[in-house]
Amino acid sequence: MRRTRLTFWTGLCPLLAALTLVTSACVAQGTNRSIPGTTQALLAASSGRTDAVFSAEDFEIITGILDELAEAERSGYYSQELGVTESLLRQRLGDYAGAILVVHKDMLWAYGHGFLEDGRIDLGIHQVFTLEGQAGMEGAVAAARALYAFRQGRWDEAAQKLHALFGEVDEPDSFVNWLLLVCALEKNPDDRKAALTYRAIRARFKQHPEYWYRGARLFSGLIAAEFAEVCINLAPQGPFAAACRSILAVSSGLKEEDAPVVKTKMEIDVLVSQALNAGDPTRLSPLIPLLELPENRYTVYATGVLRSLVSHPLFLTYFNDLAAASKGWLAERLDFIRRG
Repeated sequence: MRRTRLTFWTGLCPLLAALTLVTSACVAQGTNRSIPGTTQALLAASSGRTDAVFSAEDFEIITGILDELAEAERSGYYSQELGVTESLLRQRLGDYAGAILVVHKDMLWAYGHGFLEDGRIDLGIHQVFTLEGQAGMEGAVAAARALYAFRQGRWDEAAQKLHALFGEVDEPDSFVNWLLLVCALEKNPDDRKAALTYRAIRARFKQHPEYWYRGARLFSGLIAAEFAEVCINLAPQGPFAAACRSILAVSSGLKEEDAPVVKTKMEIDVLVSQALNAGDPTRLSPLIPLLELPENRYTVYATGVLRSLVSHPLFLTYFNDLAAASKGWLAERLDFIRRG
């Protein structure tokens, strides 16, 4: 029987047992992959330690694993198994505040991909509040309060609480620093230093839709469009996709109401590839509304890609039939496409 996401949390200490709401849908969707081999070896080396006192060697092993996990993220890899692993390791070090932050990052990743309902994130945070008063859980509760302030858009309060808990963090692309950068930019989108730092840490957040969504919201012009495209490509049916399509529409000179039919260049390429592989031109139908829009970079790109298909008789017939019943922008673009 395949292990579900929920069973990863079963039997853990009360800190993480409070967050068993994380969905198993990620496994069902096939998004979980095994932890990289080097990290598995490091985990095996530290697995025998259950006591609360660590030697220098113990500490070095655990920090080595954490460094491996960070590098895995920077290389573009992320799965919820990484979050579980990091949370457990931080607990071993007594870093319960850090463990809560990692769980929160895990949940934001799941939510951004459409695997977790938004309400479950706040419910998870509130469950950590129930640990208040338990010995050793002060850091966990404080981290949950900082995260809740962040979720509520209380940027000054969130930044103050995060600074108080974590101080200056060594890793410029850590999750804590991302949260602080969001706070800074939400308060002042013209903060150039924060904006440059935000864009510089993209490698570690390559698989996190919310990182790209917030960048798309907080930046402007082509930079905003780039962030919006990446967010959509990561999770085209996710909770941030609609807002990012609106950003793409407005940034390319369209009206906001045109946003639902806007496709990213990657989406256009995928649809064309699927239609070619299946020998089925009707699979191009999601692109037809895009061809009806006023001039914009996504319509221009789609027109150019579709033009390359007319050497296939089946696709030429499809475009001819469409053109016979079309008018306006669509008729003009179909005529251009048919000329090959």
